[in-house]
Amino acid sequence: MPELPEVEVVRRGLVKWVRGRTINAVDVLDERSIRRHALGTEDFAGNLAGATVLDVVRRGKFLWMPLLDAESNGASADASPDATGAAHTTRPPAVALMAHLGMSGQLLMQDNGVPDEKHLKVRLRLSPREGMPEQLRFVDQRIFGGLFITSMVPTDDGGPGGLAESPLPLIAEEASHIARDPLDPAFSFELFYRRLRKRKTGLKRALLDQGLVSGIGNIYADEALWRAKLHYARPTDTLRRAEAERVLGCTREVMLDALAAGGTSFDSLYVNVNGASGYFDRSLNAYGREGQFCVRCAAAGINATIRREQFMNRSSYTCPVCQPRPRNGRW
Repeated sequence: MPELPEVEVVRRGLVKWVRGRTINAVDVLDERSIRRHALGTEDFAGNLAGATVLDVVRRGKFLWMPLLDAESNGASADASPDATGAAHTTRPPAVALMAHLGMSGQLLMQDNGVPDEKHLKVRLRLSPREGMPEQLRFVDQRIFGGLFITSMVPTDDGGPGGLAESPLPLIAEEASHIARDPLDPAFSFELFYRRLRKRKTGLKRALLDQGLVSGIGNIYADEALWRAKLHYARPTDTLRRAEAERVLGCTREVMLDALAAGGTSFDSLYVNVNGASGYFDRSLNAYGREGQFCVRCAAAGINATIRREQFMNRSSYTCPVCQPRPRNGRW
């Protein structure tokens, strides 16, 4: 499943291509991909037609596009996009188009003449803009993802809803339950640390808890813990401030490195909006390297190999030398 860096790669691509453009028409080719929109296909397409995409926002792995509805768009002269593609309006958006990528969802920009992809589910026909593709396509092989319209609600802390070009103190309702992610400028380490210390659980379980910190999945948790030289079973209530700062800093580092590489891709399912796969998997130090030498230990002349252990119906990868299991680790 795409993790935060992969979704951020998609967000950055969408900002460039769809911000400030109007959705002229919607083609739903497979109703299963809008099943989360309870009012059905006609309502989904009718609400999107004529709406303008104001921005593309991400918190954790959640991605949404705040919309200026057709009525406001037609009535307000200040809703037209400027030279940067931003649409200006004094009225805050009431709804957003939310995209859930699931296991294999892709958002692709395509020209009208490009043949439909085999697993194309939804097509948004956008207002023309010179040099830009006319269609935003949602492609999903396994149909675990989907698109739906959701309400925008105020954030609980009054800060921006997520990472965006023009941040607003609003968040898509379906994302309002999750915490801020490590790349969010409004992320509070103090709040994170207080909540972390109150939990009586293992460190990796805490990092995967979207109510504590969002956007960290199995791959990047293993990579961050390897960089921080901490074992996944370290009890959170024993974690010192410096250790919490270290693991959070390492989480940011590994995510930024993944962003620079275009994300992590193990097959052809994850691609950005131009169809290019990420390649950060070539730089992984722990995840998926069972039986291979730990590069840090090897550099120090120590013979240690990465081990794999069962963890929450998944796997965790650690070095037994530089990430020793804590004596009181129970998770």
